[in-house]
Amino acid sequence: MNKTLIIFLFILISFNSSGQDEKLSEIVASIAEELAGDETDPDAAAVYIERLYDLNEKPVRINSADETELSRLFFLTDFQVKALADYVHSSGRIFSLYEIANIPGFDRNLAGLITPFVSLDAEIENHSDSVKLRNNLLTNFSVRYPAHDTAAPGSPWKILARYKFTAGRFSGGFSAEKDAGEKLLSGNPPLPDFLSGNLTWTGKRIIRKVIIGDFGARFGMGTSINTGLRTGLSLTQTGYLSGSDEIKPYTSTDENIFFRGLVARFQIKKTGLSLFYSINRIDATIDTAENGSDLFVETFYKSGLHNTDSSVRKKDALKEYCYGINLLRDFNSFRLGLLWTGSWFSIPVNRINPDPEDIYNFKGDRISSASAYYKAVYGRIVFYGEASANMSRRFAFVQGLSFRPSDRLTMNFIYRNYDPGFAGFHGKGLFSSSSGDNVRGLFGNFTYEAARHLFVIAGCDLRYYPWLKYRCSAPSMAVSREIRIKFLPTDRVSVEAVYSYRSSMLNGQETFGTKKQENIFSRLIKATVRYSPDDNLTLGIRFDYKTTEPGTSRGMLLLQDLNYRSRKIPVSVWLRYCIFRTDNWDSRLYAYENDLLYSFSVPALSGEGTRSYIMLLWKVSEFMDFRIKYGLTELIRNDNAGSETQELKMQVRIWF
Repeated sequence: MNKTLIIFLFILISFNSSGQDEKLSEIVASIAEELAGDETDPDAAAVYIERLYDLNEKPVRINSADETELSRLFFLTDFQVKALADYVHSSGRIFSLYEIANIPGFDRNLAGLITPFVSLDAEIENHSDSVKLRNNLLTNFSVRYPAHDTAAPGSPWKILARYKFTAGRFSGGFSAEKDAGEKLLSGNPPLPDFLSGNLTWTGKRIIRKVIIGDFGARFGMGTSINTGLRTGLSLTQTGYLSGSDEIKPYTSTDENIFFRGLVARFQIKKTGLSLFYSINRIDATIDTAENGSDLFVETFYKSGLHNTDSSVRKKDALKEYCYGINLLRDFNSFRLGLLWTGSWFSIPVNRINPDPEDIYNFKGDRISSASAYYKAVYGRIVFYGEASANMSRRFAFVQGLSFRPSDRLTMNFIYRNYDPGFAGFHGKGLFSSSSGDNVRGLFGNFTYEAARHLFVIAGCDLRYYPWLKYRCSAPSMAVSREIRIKFLPTDRVSVEAVYSYRSSMLNGQETFGTKKQENIFSRLIKATVRYSPDDNLTLGIRFDYKTTEPGTSRGMLLLQDLNYRSRKIPVSVWLRYCIFRTDNWDSRLYAYENDLLYSFSVPALSGEGTRSYIMLLWKVSEFMDFRIKYGLTELIRNDNAGSETQELKMQVRIWF
């Protein structure tokens, strides 16, 4: 009764800041939670959030009407990018963000989403010959108690340092990270566990961009090359769209997916050419053949943690060489691209006695693939697709369609077929699995403005796995369905309700004999209400209810945020109190949390307990800010005894 009273009082007095940080968290929250729930790629949310923060720091100048500049809004469709450019060309400069809602392909909801990431300045940033040096330094310190492994060789602190500079046409920087349990400095010479850096030059003539050091790339639909965001994130949110080619400096902390070397992009009128070459060391488990002399790669190690003796031996054990050439040609409303890429390893991959599900996995020391992709705009329809093949004659095929039959209705359809054995070490195609292969599927969704301020978004994804996969020893099927209703009566009130259904096939619990497959179902209902009495304060509450079958496991979550931004002093405060109860791990729930810049937190809440945190932002000066976050998770065990997990995170950012 006392807890219920406290929660009720908490709701009555709760308020929430409505600055750009809050808008940013609202945009990424649902997608981050879904990505965290995808056990095959739980850290993909970090990439998505980092890209949004990059846009937040360097907004897109929509009045430039330059499609390359507008494509930096990676969550827009090609149709929306073109519609935005055409509107500026025909109607002139946009003076208010509310004007965007009246552009074909946009509505009030989408116009509000892009607000933190756009600028109404008319010109793209000018790179003058005069060099004006700008610096940005960020450091993070975080620790969890009790520590996961007290026998780890290093301290329990996780430390991250990032430095970035821009000077005219040049930019560059470095990232250094030590995970919890890792040594701060190791090796010869002593260096942080992960160290990354790059130098970039940007031009406007034939040579458009050159990057030396660590970089990421994406071409076409990403089936062969895509080191960034794996598209296909949500049934009713942005992120599944066709996007555009890009090469960019690598600033994340995943220690295995990036390239290290040289990349250059050239442009002559409507023809573009990109070339890259990379030599990078990646983590792997190395074993010895039966003759005792030949080495081979048994598995690739992707976690990036090196806090035990065995994981330290896997660090940088394998050298990967990679190259690629991409040719792109624009023909008015049609774009055609061709890609050739290859990789080879210093030690061959040879899985001894693999499990049946791994029979099609890559073996050997060389792999190459070719891709052809296109995009065509015809009136209110955008077609896009890609076909890829590797040296093992395994194929990947993607075809998408975006259609806007009226100003209030948008529809999207995507078909994909990734053969078992289509290995793309740096590929993440539309709605692919984390490994990029063994799935055929059809996706569709629509967004409909049913009435003024009322939006209905629904999506469905049907998947068939023609070969075995993790926890399923036979071909299987899966279905995902979701409907999202948003009501935005005013700028200060938003109401959202989501119903989500998931069905998949997994192995049964048989101890002996062939395992039979059984259907696993989950249903989730989520409701969120936010209210802002003025520009600095908002009231928000959320309720989740989830069921899974067989076994009828249930989970419930109720949370309240209290955030405040002071007018008198440069301090903002974020608070959350959440209660949850689930029958087991199958009915676990996820709740996105505000966190440090370029960081994310989407804890999996399972069992019975509470989750709360407080985060403070202090803008120390015009050139410095400080963030600190304290989180506490309390669990109640069956014997009524409790356990606590505490987290402390600190961040200092300086720019000058």
